[in-house]
Amino acid sequence: MPFIDANMVCVNVFRRWGDSAEFLFIRRSKGDYLAGTWQTVYGGVHPTETAWQAALRELREETGLAPQKFYFLDAVESFYLPERDLICHCVVFVAEVSPNAQVRLNNEHDAFEWHRPEAAMDRVMWPGQKRALKQIMEEILAPGRAAKHLEIPISHE
Repeated sequence: MPFIDANMVCVNVFRRWGDSAEFLFIRRSKGDYLAGTWQTVYGGVHPTETAWQAALRELREETGLAPQKFYFLDAVESFYLPERDLICHCVVFVAEVSPNAQVRLNNEHDAFEWHRPEAAMDRVMWPGQKRALKQIMEEILAPGRAAKHLEIPISHE
């Protein structure tokens, strides 16, 4: 029987660029799980953290970025890892960063790219990631009626 783990977070990062937006993608380093693939920020939740705190920490650790605005989505990515017989549920967050924010990758990633929405949909690999991007475009970038209810207030000390 597979084990179920709900201890992961995903952070989709975007910056507003003119009248559009660009999404950040980071490439997994060689020797790492899913090496060479482009994705958003993923990570685990520590026992003393909330999911949103873990998302902010993972964002900082993997990219060096801090959001201007921070949201959760009405979405949970689910995927299966056959080598561990593990079903993962991953809470999805969204970070809006400054247009001139400087990305500083950690050793888990070896490159980054920014893509406009149309190209972003082509860059992602998994259906759950496509659904998340679509919801970001409809609810946060548009913005939709839910946008103000999805924002998580954060402070920068």
